[in-house]
Amino acid sequence: MRKVYTIGETVLDIVFKNLQPVAAKAGGSMLNTAVSLGRLGLPVHFISEYGIDTVGEIIDGFLNSNGVDTQYVYHYADGKSALALAFLDEKNNANYSFYKAYPPQRLDVAFPEVKQDDIIMFGSFYGITLEIRDILRKFLHHARDNGAIIIYDPNFRKSHLFELDKLKPSILENLSLASIVRCSNEDVEMIFGAKDVDSAYHIIRQYCPNMVYTASSEAVYLRTPSSSNTFPVNKLEPVSTIGAGDNFNAGVVYGLLKHHLKKAELNDLQADTWTNLISYGVQFATEVCLSYDNYVSEAFAKTINGK
Repeated sequence: MRKVYTIGETVLDIVFKNLQPVAAKAGGSMLNTAVSLGRLGLPVHFISEYGIDTVGEIIDGFLNSNGVDTQYVYHYADGKSALALAFLDEKNNANYSFYKAYPPQRLDVAFPEVKQDDIIMFGSFYGITLEIRDILRKFLHHARDNGAIIIYDPNFRKSHLFELDKLKPSILENLSLASIVRCSNEDVEMIFGAKDVDSAYHIIRQYCPNMVYTASSEAVYLRTPSSSNTFPVNKLEPVSTIGAGDNFNAGVVYGLLKHHLKKAELNDLQADTWTNLISYGVQFATEVCLSYDNYVSEAFAKTINGK
């Protein structure tokens, strides 16, 4: 059976609205993706690290109860599990403050043996963190050489702009390893100065042929060697946008598995197949925006699975 591996940071998200805490949820971009896939009953493994402390125990129990395999998580004793304070603005978009106390030894786990057409999902700052870069690079090259589908979401934040020159080589290498790049308009403008989808694709296609470009509530754009299209998004009043992009990614992964799509087929996918993949992404992202949860609800998962 094909497997999915998501690689990313783990935090406990404490959500504030009007400066008052309203929710506390296990979070991190790839954790959010993993939980949604786990709720759908898919074979998902999470590669990450968190502490042997109360927060870590809460997160570990939550992941396992939602069908996420944590055998590749590094549980460290000489540090603290990370916290993220998420402050929602008037449009319910989040600004973050992070509190981290990692140990000197990072991500000290035996990585899995990836097989042909397994799916790797990674990105955000964790995907370019210098302290784990050599470990992550080795695994990504292993996955690429073994024929995995690699999906990269840069999810680059403005708070890291001051160190972009130092981080950019890792971003470019990640792009070159990817089978699909799912980027936002903010990502490519901050990283490359590209202000529209075609300017973005002109850059991205030098490294990866398949780009899914999301522009918040405006639209989703697709650029590949065989397809160019624009997809509308649902108009709604979000409760929270935390996890929207992460669950868009989960929807795309779900679609790849549902339609049994292989790496060798990606560059030549027909427009209607891409439409299905993007449609799943939009559905998943819309669902998450309707609550303070960072992942699709169990009821939504049952509906998608036809139960």
